[in-house]
Amino acid sequence: MKTPAIKKALIFDMDGTMIDNMMVHHRAWQMQLAIEGYNYTLTEIIEQFHGKNLEIIERIFGDKYSPEERLRFSNDKEKLYREMYKPDLKLIDGLHQLLATAYEHEIPLGIGTAAQYANVNLVLDTLNIRNYFDAIVADIDVQNGKPNPEVFYSVAEKLGVAPENCLVFEDSPIGAQTALNAEMKAIILTTTHKTIEFENFDNVLKTVPNYLEIDILKELTYI
Repeated sequence: MKTPAIKKALIFDMDGTMIDNMMVHHRAWQMQLAIEGYNYTLTEIIEQFHGKNLEIIERIFGDKYSPEERLRFSNDKEKLYREMYKPDLKLIDGLHQLLATAYEHEIPLGIGTAAQYANVNLVLDTLNIRNYFDAIVADIDVQNGKPNPEVFYSVAEKLGVAPENCLVFEDSPIGAQTALNAEMKAIILTTTHKTIEFENFDNVLKTVPNYLEIDILKELTYI
């Protein structure tokens, strides 16, 4: 009797992984912070402003803002980001072909992101790729932001695939650590960080600038 094939899945972070948009986020933070009366350099923002927005605002500013004010701050920044980025919105090179190949071979696909649903919807609906994805977990769906593995565990559960059989696509050391914490292998897109920053992650299969040279069926044999 033939042994059934192990079900495997792909999980994508979104910002910096599906779309090359992180610098737009950084600039939107800088502009919104200026509106709030703060003068941050892009370098400071890149170093400090990562994760879920509400967690960022609380981490940076403590109890200066009430929960309602933090939500307003976050929403204003994200609205600014969407206005800035929508004219240039596109997938990272090669991703559409990879999604189509995975879909053709009935490989479950999910998204695990700290982004707001409004941002996720902007990408999926503007680029007409929603039909590829079987599960989406965004900011309001989890209690704990990355590197807590909750987001990737939640996607795996929705997909009905064991965590160790999921391959994650990420773009940051925090994302790689999140995948490691979830016991998942990862491929890193070097849109925002350099390959050297991932040398100590034994769960990272490779780092790539885009998806053009990825043979996804081959990569899945390594997990």
